[in-house]
Amino acid sequence: MSGGALAMLRAGKTVRALWLALGSAALAEIAGEAAPDAVVFDGQHGLWTPVTLAAGIAAVAPSTPLVRVAANLPHLIGEALDAGAGGVIVPLVESAAQAAAAVQAARFPPHGARSGGGYRPLRAFGDYVRAAHASTLVGVMIETRAGLDQAAAIAATPGIDLVFIGPGDLALAVGADALDSAIASVRAACREARVPCGIFTPGAQAAARAAQDFAFVIAADDISLARSGFADALAHARHEPS
Repeated sequence: MSGGALAMLRAGKTVRALWLALGSAALAEIAGEAAPDAVVFDGQHGLWTPVTLAAGIAAVAPSTPLVRVAANLPHLIGEALDAGAGGVIVPLVESAAQAAAAVQAARFPPHGARSGGGYRPLRAFGDYVRAAHASTLVGVMIETRAGLDQAAAIAATPGIDLVFIGPGDLALAVGADALDSAIASVRAACREARVPCGIFTPGAQAAARAAQDFAFVIAADDISLARSGFADALAHARHEPS
């Protein structure tokens, strides 16, 4: 388990991550060769199974593997961490109580209620628990109207390491015209709470968002890369030289 991404956030550095949804451990290995700071495995909208997720997590070392879990449920958070993830990103968080529940599910006692187990943690469980206390990253997503209204309370929740903005769902919730002001509101809440703020970025936006002091950005995602790569290759192949 690597605490690299969390250490970067705590040091005020920007984490540049890759986002994988297609469920391919082989593709995760290729992504890891690019040496991103973190790799996010999308367990909410992606094709990952428990077996492919465990294989993908193992393939990206030494980058920090994170899992965007499908829901804010203890067993899903625990399964992701038991598979070897260095942290979780929890979607659709709408209150401080929900943020606190995510923290509880991700931390071992006495700091939380995570159950001990998993074939990777059990290799050297005492060492794993000590490392987990120090390096497990807990991120929560603000992407609804209710979450936006409670952004200050969510960001101030003890144990939250990252507030991550989901601009797609947030735009659906507040309307495209109000999205920029909603993002600014979440950033301000994070700044007040002194908690790093990240945002999902299409690759072309990552550098600009990093320049705006977002602490966690997505340099590329596998679906977009595959779609654009195939389209560009075919366009090039169909071009007739003059």
